[in-house]
Amino acid sequence: MTVFRTQRVLGAPPEAVFAAIADPERLARWWGPTGFSNHFEAFDFRPGGHWRFVMRGPDGAEYPNLNQFTEIKPGARVCIRHLSAPLFTLSLTLTPQGAGTLLHWAQAFDDPQVGEQLRPICEPANEQNLDRLARETG
Repeated sequence: MTVFRTQRVLGAPPEAVFAAIADPERLARWWGPTGFSNHFEAFDFRPGGHWRFVMRGPDGAEYPNLNQFTEIKPGARVCIRHLSAPLFTLSLTLTPQGAGTLLHWAQAFDDPQVGEQLRPICEPANEQNLDRLARETG
């Protein structure tokens, strides 16, 4: 398994960061790397619920995504299973830090070779994703 990990201290408390994950309108604004947008087709934010969306790149390319929420702990943790290729599990853990939140992002790919092939894309994209979340939670 290949795991990409990053951390970020956000200026908002865990409950506010969690709200930016749980609200589909807000999530659609910040999810993905710089220049990407999202069209959500389904968003059932509960353990076992599905999240289906199309991510559009700046070049107009479309990337269909199917996910399942596997764990939700309000204000503390969200785990998402990416059910379309490439297969991975994403864990977002929120920990209070002063007046803000320490967010730990861990993206674990099932196939280590696929993870390594995607490393040059995923590592900067994950940082851009957190940049967008930081702006959303302001």
